[in-house]
Amino acid sequence: MPDTTAGVTSAHGSGDGHEATEILAAARECVDPELRRAVDSLPGSLRRVARYHFGWEGADGAPTAGNAGKAIRPALVLAAVRALGGEPATAVRAAAAVELIHNFTLLHDDVMDRDTTRRHRPTAWTVFGDADAILVGDALQALAQRLVAEDTHPAAPAAAARLARCVVELCAGQHADCALERRGPDEVTLDECLAMAEAKTGALLGCACAIGALYAGGGPEEVEALDGFGREAGLAFQLIDDVIGIWGDPGRTGKPAGADLAVRKKSLPVVAALASGTPAAVELAELYGAPPGSPPGSPPGDDTGEGEGELERAARAVERAGGRDWAQGHAADRMSRAIGQLARAVPDPEAAGGLLALAEFVTRRTH
Repeated sequence: MPDTTAGVTSAHGSGDGHEATEILAAARECVDPELRRAVDSLPGSLRRVARYHFGWEGADGAPTAGNAGKAIRPALVLAAVRALGGEPATAVRAAAAVELIHNFTLLHDDVMDRDTTRRHRPTAWTVFGDADAILVGDALQALAQRLVAEDTHPAAPAAAARLARCVVELCAGQHADCALERRGPDEVTLDECLAMAEAKTGALLGCACAIGALYAGGGPEEVEALDGFGREAGLAFQLIDDVIGIWGDPGRTGKPAGADLAVRKKSLPVVAALASGTPAAVELAELYGAPPGSPPGSPPGDDTGEGEGELERAARAVERAGGRDWAQGHAADRMSRAIGQLARAVPDPEAAGGLLALAEFVTRRTH
């Protein structure tokens, strides 16, 4: 049987994204069988929804060659193992567990955010209903914990504890996100949004890297440095994701144009723009004062539908207020901090190459 983990750690690329693409493909190849085994252990009704969510089946249960995601988080686990001189094949179960946790959050977030599209297809809750999507998310989290609990690797107990702490942090981050969305445009600070983004996005990327370090036999300083690397890279990832949420191409993102603006999401570029003190910030605050589902600037109770021109106006206001430039500049700063953390854990640039390629890939993406 070929060693499909080799590409996960070959990490000496040109920086053009090709190396990261190979790393991600190799991670998907060796983690997918473990994911499928875990999902197939679910009871039939839950299994059907889970397989739809992962893109393995259509709503009618027919097999599909769908998109199960980029496998960034399991790739980070395996690349972290290799970076510290371990054997990635020993951490495949842990990598699958991290991916299951990620998908648990996606299922729940889609319900709470009422997102109707993910990976170019209807979200699970729109097909099967809220209850099924929530329950399958719960089941995926349980599967993740079971995979690590049943692993015989010496690092498994520490990894299980770390994963459980991460889930609590993810939930706290989502709770903070929901609370922020209930507040007015002038009642949210940038520091609050950055803390929320670290909990929602950075925590799991940091956990993935830290678990890889544990499976490689890394010491406490290496584990914490790689956790810090993942967190900083995760925040850079979220900043770019928020930019894409406003200006991304729907044909590439699988989501409607300006989706975040349409629901008045207080994403990082928006909050930075609102805090700029510029005339554009005043205009944006007025636009965001309208209820979701009505044209920005319309009175409460107006449900005439979101106008494309109004979304473009809001996007231009964010840009004129400096939100886009701030988000892109801050993403570069967070990436710089991530590289510093990585150098603490893996001083050899050659050994660190796979992790660096993945971090650069997720912060340079356009969809």
